[in-house]
Order: sequence, then C-alpha cells, then structure tokens
Amino acid sequence: MAGNEEELPVGKLEEEAKRRKERLRQLRQKLQGEIPVEQDAKSKNLDGPLPKPVFRSYNPQDAQFQEAAQPKAAPVNIEEHIADTLEQGHVKTLLDDVELSNLAPRKPDWDLKRDVSKKLEKLERRTQRAIAELILERLQNTQDLSAAVSIPPK
Repeated sequence: MAGNEEELPVGKLEEEAKRRKERLRQLRQKLQGEIPVEQDAKSKNLDGPLPKPVFRSYNPQDAQFQEAAQPKAAPVNIEEHIADTLEQGHVKTLLDDVELSNLAPRKPDWDLKRDVSKKLEKLERRTQRAIAELILERLQNTQDLSAAVSIPPK
C-alpha cells in the first residue's frame, strides 16, 4: 500500500485515510456487536454496477441471463489432427542415406592424422627418392645388382 501512497497527491491521501478510518471504526463496532447486521449491509458502498455473470458450463433457464451464457464450442475435427500425427510418426528407411563409416567411432588421433597426412606424403616421396639414390650409388660402386639392392648387415 506504500507504493500507492507515493503515487497519489496529498489530498487523495487524506481522503483515503478518512475512508480507511471509517471502515476500521465500522468493523470494530460490528465485532463488538454495536451495529445490527441489517444496518451494516446498508452501510457498505455499492458505488459501481455489479459484475455481469458469465455462464460457461451452465445453461440458465431465466431469459434475462440467456445473453450472459457463452455459446457452446463446436467440436474440433480431431481426425485431421490424428492423420497429421500419424504421418509424422512413420519411420522412413534411412539405411540408404547412412554410411557405416560415419557411425563407427573415430580414433582419438584422427584429426592429427588428417592434419599431418600432407606432410607425410612429402616425406614419403623424399624417402623413396633417397632410397633410389642410395641404390644408384651402390650400383656405381659395385657391378653386382643383388649386392647393391640388399640391405647391408649391421
């Protein structure tokens, strides 16, 4: 209530305080039995119009309340909804789209092998070239082809 008091001007605050004091006085008198119940009912302020009733699940018999009754809702065509749900629920065969290599778990170092593969190709070519040069060098030193190709003992 403190929030409301800050927003209202001073004149309004005084009026609200007077009304509150009057309500408290009437409540105190009612609790002490000083005011009869009939007089208490008359003292209540019924300033505004009464709220109109809304009948959702009750069909009133009286004609004056018929306009307050809500119209009955038309049932929803559930067949279309069920048909859509069933169509979405059908499992399509995915074996043609799925590759087994994608399903198999990868080794922990697969990314390292991918990144190093270009460098390994270069090294493999250099290694083959170096082996060929060594064989040519041995062939020049010896005329025996079998001795030049064989690996010397350590």
